[in-house]
Amino acid sequence: MLANHTFADQVIFITGAGTGIGRGFALRAAALGGTVVLSGRREAPLEETAALVRAAGSSAHVVPLDIRDAGAVEAAIDSVVAQLGRIDVLINNAAGNFVSRAEDISANGWRTVIDIVLNGTAHCTLAAGRHMLRQGSGKVLSISAAYAWTGGPGTCHSAAAKAGVIAMSQTLAVEWGPRNVQVNCLCPGFVDTEQSRTALWPTEAGREKILGTIPAGRFETVEETVECGLFLCAPVASYITGEVLVADGGQWLNKGVFVLPEKGARYKKV
Repeated sequence: MLANHTFADQVIFITGAGTGIGRGFALRAAALGGTVVLSGRREAPLEETAALVRAAGSSAHVVPLDIRDAGAVEAAIDSVVAQLGRIDVLINNAAGNFVSRAEDISANGWRTVIDIVLNGTAHCTLAAGRHMLRQGSGKVLSISAAYAWTGGPGTCHSAAAKAGVIAMSQTLAVEWGPRNVQVNCLCPGFVDTEQSRTALWPTEAGREKILGTIPAGRFETVEETVECGLFLCAPVASYITGEVLVADGGQWLNKGVFVLPEKGARYKKV
């Protein structure tokens, strides 16, 4: 549990902040004293998140943004710094993904995922990082996934993009570390959100199949994900950089390949 006022007087820029994990990051960071900047393509859910933040007595700023547009990203972050004076934390949460056999992914589908997950993360990181380097401090957290290094059926495009995010983050950790900017990644598992329930386990059979690959035997909560991520963004974690923190209930160790059989039976592949 992070201490109250952990992010007092800090500006936290969050992409994909309208729903799910992004909204969770915004609410918790604001509750810990931060001024949150909410970014995403759809303005309506961003305003809903901002209303929740403000109702709790904290400050929120809405910045509609398509992170695939490098020029728009740079202009938006420059505007935030001009208005608020600084940017202390960047949380790259925005993502785009769909499950597909590799041979069925179109060129446009591949490009869309790479543009959002890898290029969009790079645009935001480099634009915010320039300000952090000038001010002499800052933290970047990017959301990745354990299948970036283990692989996973149906995720060829996403795994490639997430692996790129990890490689970029670790490279920047080395480059920017001497100038007091820390860059880390968080790899959550299956997080129980409305979006996940609709897209990833719309049926009870699908839900049980996924749960069978998770040693912890349950899905991750938004609160658990957020607390792990914000720890890496907190002043107490200033000696941690280039880290890839996996918080998935042990699923990456199981790799989603086998489920435990009934006693006396053989393993079965799923």
